[in-house]
Amino acid sequence: MVTPDDIAEQVAASSSWNHRVALIRTIPEKFGVRQHADVYAAIARKVYAPHITADFAYVHWRDEYELPALQAAYDETCNLTASFSRVDRSSLKHTLVEHPKSLQVFRLLLGLTASEFAEACSLAAGGEDGLAKITKSTLKSIEGGRPTSESKAEVCAVTIDLAMRGELFPPAGRGRLRSKLEKPDTAKGWESVRRFAREGVPLPVFLHQRAYGGAFRQLLDATSSSRGDLLEGPVEDLFRENDIPYIRTGSHNQKAVERDFGLSVRPAPDFVVYSAQPRALRAILECKATNDGGTARDKASRYKSLKQEASRLGGIPVFAVLGGSGWRRARDALGPVIRDTDGRTFTPATLSELLHVDPFPDLLRASGRHKRPGTRRGRSGSRSPRL
Repeated sequence: MVTPDDIAEQVAASSSWNHRVALIRTIPEKFGVRQHADVYAAIARKVYAPHITADFAYVHWRDEYELPALQAAYDETCNLTASFSRVDRSSLKHTLVEHPKSLQVFRLLLGLTASEFAEACSLAAGGEDGLAKITKSTLKSIEGGRPTSESKAEVCAVTIDLAMRGELFPPAGRGRLRSKLEKPDTAKGWESVRRFAREGVPLPVFLHQRAYGGAFRQLLDATSSSRGDLLEGPVEDLFRENDIPYIRTGSHNQKAVERDFGLSVRPAPDFVVYSAQPRALRAILECKATNDGGTARDKASRYKSLKQEASRLGGIPVFAVLGGSGWRRARDALGPVIRDTDGRTFTPATLSELLHVDPFPDLLRASGRHKRPGTRRGRSGSRSPRL
């Protein structure tokens, strides 16, 4: 009797990726439905999980987050406010006019994002006549150092003043809801700010902020699209460099994908692969990255819907490219993806091997690249235009 571990060993020993796919597709014939989860999990642990690596130790950096720029803004703000002792509305307005970059310092003291501060300005202006409108783009311009008008500096000063005195937003009330001012550096308003400016921030307080704010949390949120590109970028490079006809989709071209290929699942898969002559859908590919097992479990269901769509279209192969340690969760995350892709599941470490799986050998032959799959050609290689 063949056991889940036996089939996992056979898959691991497959002579080719196509042979691996063929073996995995026999699982429904060899095992009862109740065993399927165990079988796919065994294959996941044995064959696929070893190639999954964590990416949570890195962030996509931006120059705007370097310390020297903020340090310079902070030093000048301290100088203009006499270490935050001159913080009445008139003094705040003067500081903002003289040194626009000080706005970032005040905004960070309040614990607000750029969008939140812009909204706070709207709230503050609602109660004051004649105040200018501050948008997110206006705020970023001021924080970037562009000179600001007296009227815009005034609305920012009013907002900072009302917020720091706890008058802009209503009390949090009972329960576990807290104001963002209830943090060590602003717990007692400007008095706390002055004390920390004078004495420095103790390391335990700094670490405490990380405990509830998360190191690099805002940067991670701001660069979510760049993190997604960690998988989609290499896939696109591979296709481009090997003249594979493809479309990297987006919400803006969903209707065009449906019109050209009959692919109606929404949102469209990240990549549509097709043959040029005749123009026909040959494969769909979805990239998913997460370092959280629970999130991986939730994201796995996406491949089930793609499999159903592919079956509707006549059995078009579904490919997965996964990244992040969350996919090490075998039984209800990685296993189901292997099931729904028939084993056509790859990671950045195994991505180049994708070209050896049908239908890519045929597409390589059609492009004249079948002798050297995966060879780099730089940015001059052909690519399919976005729809």
